[in-house]
Amino acid sequence: MDKNRLRNAILNATSRNAALVIKNANIVNVFTGTIEKGDVAVRDGIILGIGAYSGREEIDAEGAYLCPGLIDGHVHIESSMAHPLRFAECILKQGTTATIADPHEIANVCGTDGIQYMLDQTEWMPLSVFLMIPSCVPCTSFETSGAKLVASDMEPFMNQKRVIGLGEVMDYVAVVTGDGEMLDKLKLFERRPIDGHAPLLSGDALNAYCIAGPRTDHECSEYDEFLEKLSKGMRLHLRLGSACRGVEELMRKIAENKLPTRRMLFCTDDKHLGDIEREGHINYILRRAVANGIPPIEAIQMATINAAETYGLQRYGAIAPGYRADMVLFDNLQDFNALMVFSNGIKFEPHPDTLLKRDPRIYNSVHLAPRKPGVLDLFVHKDMPVINLVPGELLTNLTYETVPEKDGKFMATPELLKAAVFERHMSSGRVGVGILKGMKLTDGAIASTVGHDSHNLIVVGDNDSDMLTAVDALEASSGGFVVVSEGKILAQLPMPIAGLMSDLPLQEIIARQESLLTAFRSIGEYADGDPFVTLSFIALPVIPHVRITDMGVFDVTKMQFIQ
Repeated sequence: MDKNRLRNAILNATSRNAALVIKNANIVNVFTGTIEKGDVAVRDGIILGIGAYSGREEIDAEGAYLCPGLIDGHVHIESSMAHPLRFAECILKQGTTATIADPHEIANVCGTDGIQYMLDQTEWMPLSVFLMIPSCVPCTSFETSGAKLVASDMEPFMNQKRVIGLGEVMDYVAVVTGDGEMLDKLKLFERRPIDGHAPLLSGDALNAYCIAGPRTDHECSEYDEFLEKLSKGMRLHLRLGSACRGVEELMRKIAENKLPTRRMLFCTDDKHLGDIEREGHINYILRRAVANGIPPIEAIQMATINAAETYGLQRYGAIAPGYRADMVLFDNLQDFNALMVFSNGIKFEPHPDTLLKRDPRIYNSVHLAPRKPGVLDLFVHKDMPVINLVPGELLTNLTYETVPEKDGKFMATPELLKAAVFERHMSSGRVGVGILKGMKLTDGAIASTVGHDSHNLIVVGDNDSDMLTAVDALEASSGGFVVVSEGKILAQLPMPIAGLMSDLPLQEIIARQESLLTAFRSIGEYADGDPFVTLSFIALPVIPHVRITDMGVFDVTKMQFIQ
């Protein structure tokens, strides 16, 4: 807050000169853990006080519950597949007024240009977006990304007012072995928040990880792991997004054991627009937390002040004098349906027709080499490695099987599909080809330029012709998702922003996502619902047991290429 704004807030508070008053509210006090009945006075985006007020504009809350605006403690906006403004429209109406965003995905495609793009595009929005600078670009050396970031690349962002820390440190091996490049990044951010990402890390290795600097984690899947990390001073996110839904058992055990919750916060990490529209955002996690036994006021603290304190967001996360007037009016403290949302003291109203500017550095990110004849040929040598999808898991299993062949080349079937990853950043022409089981396709292919974490172009099909048609379609649209059958495009969502996000209006994006699923179901089967989510992870060579990248089929357990 600048000096003039501070002076005005002080003078307005003492003169009780309010521009907006929300009257007759049940106000949630996150400091005392109580509910106060009264009015809240606001001027110039700042809360002046709580009590009995009158103002130029008055809104009668009629006894509804007024809470601080909700905060998503860890999110990749790119994974919503929408421009940040469209994403903001979707979550603001659910009561989320601030996010801690890690632009890890766009940085792996566009490097520092991608980070600056996310800063620029979120500067003028009603949603407060704070950025953590990605720590792992590239994620591994076993795939080709669009950029590499070292500490010197990050340093120019340190003076940006909304850059608050270092993004999730996924390469815990580099941390605990004292890798020089990683230590440079940790040293650069030693006085700022550093997010962790350390699934099942325990004992001495966890001690070393904490000493190095990461102080949060959103990857806990077991209660003992959660308790150990909490006992070592870490602040822990309870994550509930589109793909990660195992947190409810943790919630139940937290409630049963009456664990103190002031070092816990909520995050979505990744949640698709359709799921947000249907279920909610952080308010949905609130709903599930209360349903699993966490007291409502504690759950609200986790969604607000706990997140603000974790990331050093001064004047965020509470309804109190001097705090930013981010507030949400809920119907009750079980369902958390948002009746009205205020951002910086202004009632939020969506503006779906807002025009977006196109940045040529970000909108032209699909750089494929010309396809050579036989680019998808896979020669058979005895038993072949097969990537087996595991229902309900991101994990895969590796088997070696006798597969159909013709003239020494693998012939895909509806049950035994061909999968290929095309390098799309450097026009190298590199293509990894393998075999996938667990998804069925008949006379068709699906493809995507969303492939964590390097985001090369991934295509799966039962015939080369449709696979290449799908590749051509994504090249022409500068990225996105597509379903092809018998040479025809059945459905497509263009995502020209780094091949990761669409600039279409919110409802059109959601409609196209639904049409993609409908088109897939007309030619395929997949037990886990959304095949594009699975497609986005089969190229990530840090999740066991086998993956495929542009460099080939990779055995994650042995950390080596096997085809």
